[in-house]
Amino acid sequence: MEGRPERRMQPHDASQLRISDDDRHRVAEVLRHAAGEGRIDFEELDQRLEEAYAAKTYADLVPITADLPTHPATQPSTPPAVHQPTSLAPASSYANSVAIMSETKRQGSWLVPAQHTAFSMMGSVQLDLREAQFAAREVTIYANSIMGDVRIIVNAHTRVIVDGVAIMAEFTEAREKVPAELTPDSPVVRVKGFALMAGVTVQRKAMPGQSRKRLGWNQ
Repeated sequence: MEGRPERRMQPHDASQLRISDDDRHRVAEVLRHAAGEGRIDFEELDQRLEEAYAAKTYADLVPITADLPTHPATQPSTPPAVHQPTSLAPASSYANSVAIMSETKRQGSWLVPAQHTAFSMMGSVQLDLREAQFAAREVTIYANSIMGDVRIIVNAHTRVIVDGVAIMAEFTEAREKVPAELTPDSPVVRVKGFALMAGVTVQRKAMPGQSRKRLGWNQ
């Protein structure tokens, strides 16, 4: 119809979606735990709590917790046994893997702590656990992604439990490239978190340099 302005579809920016009261409460809980651990002082806690409860969109929440773990960190009363081959030397450990409009990779022989946080915003995080050592028999990876992706790779001997929330996104275990070879002693990797117009995937693959045909797996 003449005279009526044409409406154009604009690309949807997921970071501008409105948040819920539950989202605000979750951020507040993270802040309170951070203060309890001494990561921020109580004056800063009050300031950040005020910002969290005043936040309107996901983009408003990002700077409030960008420099903090996105889960309550707990320390066991005694150091857990490290599940690793005795021939390997101690490896570097990382509590967080963050990619904001960038790429972060963890691979090779590195020590996965009992809890690890992976966060991507319009970026990519890859955690290759195939040659990694584990600080405990069961570790938890908190994978959160906004318009980005977090990719986790495990070997045939690692048990995986995926439990995340996807909003216009994918949070799943991808098709295996090699068959699982699990035992009662297999390490357990729990993957939790959320994906907002993003992807969080876990996939089982052969060890680096090991072909699937050598394993008799041709699917």
